[in-house]
Amino acid sequence: MKWESVSDFFAMGGYGLYVWGSYLVAILCVIGEVVWIRIRRRTLYKHLGLRKGSILRGEK
Repeated sequence: MKWESVSDFFAMGGYGLYVWGSYLVAILCVIGEVVWIRIRRRTLYKHLGLRKGSILRGEK
């Protein structure tokens, strides 16, 4: 596709709201998943009484 201006690019032929909105939702889901995994890992370490990285070093 060829766009005449930057605003035409962001408008995406009238579908810009759906295109950019879906990118935004996807990025928010990925960020949320990363945060959720970190929280769960931290909770697991606290529950097991481990320090961060201790599993990799073979410590208890």
